[in-house]
Parts: sequence; C-alpha cells; structure tokens
Amino acid sequence: MRTALVIGTGLIGTSAALALAARGVTVHLADHDPEQARTAAALGAGTDEAPEGPVDLVIVAAPPAHVADALADAMRRGLGRGYLDVASVKGGPRRELEALGLDLTSYIGTHPMSGREKSGPLAASGDLFEGRPWVLTPTRDTDTEVLNLALELVSHCRAVPVVMDADAHDRAVALVSHMPHLVSSMVAARLEHAEDAAVRLCGQGIRDVTRIAASDPRMWIDILSANPGPVADLLSEIAADLDETVRALRALQSSDEAKRREGTEGIEDVLRRGNAGQVRVPGKHGSAPRAYETVAVLIDDQPGQLARIFADAGRAGINIEDVRIEHATGQQAGLVQLMVEQTAAPVLSAALRERGWVIRQ
Repeated sequence: MRTALVIGTGLIGTSAALALAARGVTVHLADHDPEQARTAAALGAGTDEAPEGPVDLVIVAAPPAHVADALADAMRRGLGRGYLDVASVKGGPRRELEALGLDLTSYIGTHPMSGREKSGPLAASGDLFEGRPWVLTPTRDTDTEVLNLALELVSHCRAVPVVMDADAHDRAVALVSHMPHLVSSMVAARLEHAEDAAVRLCGQGIRDVTRIAASDPRMWIDILSANPGPVADLLSEIAADLDETVRALRALQSSDEAKRREGTEGIEDVLRRGNAGQVRVPGKHGSAPRAYETVAVLIDDQPGQLARIFADAGRAGINIEDVRIEHATGQQAGLVQLMVEQTAAPVLSAALRERGWVIRQ
C-alpha cells in the first residue's frame, strides 16, 4: 500500500492515518468539517489535499449511520482500488450498500476493537491499535486484493486480525462493548444526585465500573442506533437477573429463616455466575487469564515515584505483569498495586521494604 484516503478524521480515522503515515504511506484526509481534517494534518496524519487519482485504499471512518452513504459516494466517484470502513457495527452498513446495488467485491467491513473515552483528532494516537483485535468481515464476494490491503492496514497499525461473520460480530460487540457501556452509564447515573458525603467514599471499584461512562453521548447514540436489537436482547437478560437479585435481597430482609436462606442462595448464584464469566475474559496478550499476586505499595503523589518503584522491582529481577493505582481520597497519596507471579510476590515485597517502601498487606 502506497496511498490511502481517510474519510472521517475523528479518533479512529486520525489514529489509523497516523499509523500509516509513520510507515511511509501517503495519506490524504477528508472530513465533513474541513477544520478537523486540517487539525489531523497538522498532527502529522497526512495531507488535507485531495488525491490526484485513485488511491490504493479508501478508509471510511464516519459514524455508523453515515458509513453506507460515505462508502457509496466514494465508490461511485472511483476514489480507490479498495474500500473499507471501521465502524463498530458491520451487518447494517453492508445491507445498506447491497440495497443501493453497488458492486461490493472491492469492499470489506472492518472494526478495530480499540478506542478512548475522548473523541476527535486531538485524542488520536498512532499506537491506539497496537496489540488490539481488528475484526475483518470478508464475504465470498470479497476480492483477494482488497482483503490483502485490509490485512496490510492492520499490520501497519500493529493490530491483530480476527476474521468474523458480520452479524456474528454485531452480536459479539453488543455483548463485550455496547451493553457494558449502557450498564456503566446506568451505574454512574446513580451518582449524579448522590450526597457529597457518599461520593467522597468512591474507591477504585466504582472508578473501574464507571470509567467508560465518560464517553461522548452523541457518539454512543450513533453506535447504539446501528445495533439496537442485540443490545436490547442482552439488557433484557440483565433485567431478568436484576429482578431475581432484588427478590433475593428482599428475602434477606425477612425474619423467616427459609426465606433468608433462599435469598442467600439467589445472591450466591449471581455472584458465582459472575465469577464463571469473569475468568473467561482474556488475560495478558490475549492468553488465558492467570492468577497474579498483588503487592500493594504506599506512595506519595510526587514526580518520579512510579519510576523508582519500577526501577527497584527491576533491580530485584521481578517482572511487573500489571499495575493499578488507587488514589487516596483527600490525601496526596495512594496505593500502587503491582501484579506479579505468585512466587515473585514475597521476593518483591522484601526487596521493596529494603529500599524503604511501605508495603500494605
């Protein structure tokens, strides 16, 4: 691939353009808002000047509701040899293109499974997709050359290609992305009018659950409008679980021992099913999840603290598998939770204590 045209210079489009430009591809940028395209160009994502002729690959990074129209326009104008989109739903746009009677041999639907809470070109990064799944949904009609161009794009972005059926993809993202976002928003909404005293008690758990609720509502309306059925089906199942959980909790309030026992069993059931589902979430590098030991280190909120901890762990010969930071409420301090192999935990704890760190049990 030597040339590409990115139509839509938001977070995803600009990030893909940055990755391509960094690898020597000549990237042209277009957007319904010319100022946004100029911003992306100023960031080094390419040029906002139109290409003189057909490019190797046209990448449509428009919202799902506008993908089919943008693709149809590009195809009719002959802007490229191959065409793909990066929308978060796949079945709908393809059916819209089919209804328009377009030749889809030069098109493939794709979806990079990566993003941020922020949108727009200023939030973009050339390494946004690194190590992340990038779904490709070819059909029997997809031209081999177009599939190869899509694979080249994924390679340039250092993502991991995953081939799926379009409708299977839409059901999958409803489960792992769209439905969780709505649930996160519903939990976060409970905080809107909560008493200040209660909100000040927020810890890492509520931060984890509500993090994705910070995303742009307008963007998510576009996404959910393109995949409402599968999301609604999942929320119906969650609603049934919520009804059962509410009944179980009410039973725990009863003075009747049998009802309390029934309530306990109901709560235990949902918690155990949650355990069973959580262990299926892929672990580091997409491998099977592993159990790590946590070493919690008390730190001051000062420059260089994290660097010191990592350097001290390195001197002890310990590899940090994962890390989390829990900030103390109302204090310039926090806990750094270092996840390491179980056999390495006591070695790391001893080494950090020797270097003056306070370890929390």
